[in-house]
Amino acid sequence: MSRTTDVVAKDRNQGKNQLRVGRLVKAHGLKGALKLELYTDNPERRFVPGAEFTLQVPEASPWHGKTVVVREYRVMNGNPVVFLKDVDDREGAESLVRAILWIDQDDEEVEENAWFDHQLVGLDVVRDDVVVGKVARIEHFPAQDLLIVKPASGGDDVMVPFVEAIVPLVDVKAGRVIVTPPPGLFEDLSEATDADESSDSDASA
Repeated sequence: MSRTTDVVAKDRNQGKNQLRVGRLVKAHGLKGALKLELYTDNPERRFVPGAEFTLQVPEASPWHGKTVVVREYRVMNGNPVVFLKDVDDREGAESLVRAILWIDQDDEEVEENAWFDHQLVGLDVVRDDVVVGKVARIEHFPAQDLLIVKPASGGDDVMVPFVEAIVPLVDVKAGRVIVTPPPGLFEDLSEATDADESSDSDASA
């Protein structure tokens, strides 16, 4: 599972930290079940009967501002499936498709390879032992999260997919994240840094 699924957002609900743990992707059967895209490494603990989740849905949704409570969690044909209280038929389930589920989280209870947004903001972004910017914020999307990086050389922010292949190391204590981006993602930054260094050398000469 990629680390993007476990990133914690701050201040989504009355100032509390919350953990994004899943997305409802498809109605399953006729009794209100919903297939889950899991954003947690421990679904059996998160989706226990009685667990309550805050919903991330469009403002136009009838579920906007509401919460849902788990009735039952199962794995059916290899797919995680959840039943929710007051969702008893397929029509009710379909009204929740694409909703993202968030749960209250304590700072001390962070899953492996998971960080709070406020732990990441301000960290140096390091590529090939060179600081190329700082984490300005984190954007959360259903498919993945993005680190929004403010380049050290100035200019437009750079969007870095927060996946292990591109961000292999997060060292909060050292105040940095290591990035190994694909060609092109940070090329403009590198070129700008090289140009600045060249300009400084010419001036010194």
